[in-house]
Amino acid sequence: MTSTLLRAEGFSCPSCVDKLEKALSKVSGVEKATVQFSTGKIQIQHEDSIDPQMLADTVTQNGYPAKVAAF
Repeated sequence: MTSTLLRAEGFSCPSCVDKLEKALSKVSGVEKATVQFSTGKIQIQHEDSIDPQMLADTVTQNGYPAKVAAF
């Protein structure tokens, strides 16, 4: 397992958190996704074989522009 940190923007309400956590949990190999509404940080625990950019793309496709964070 590895951990990836994403930064996203455009959250307008706390229900966005639930929507993104569900979308990410549907990705094969994702163990856990935690979205922080107030900071726009998304912490994802996943199998090593998953490309972090694909996770960012999943968030973006759900309406919230995201990118992989350096730290």
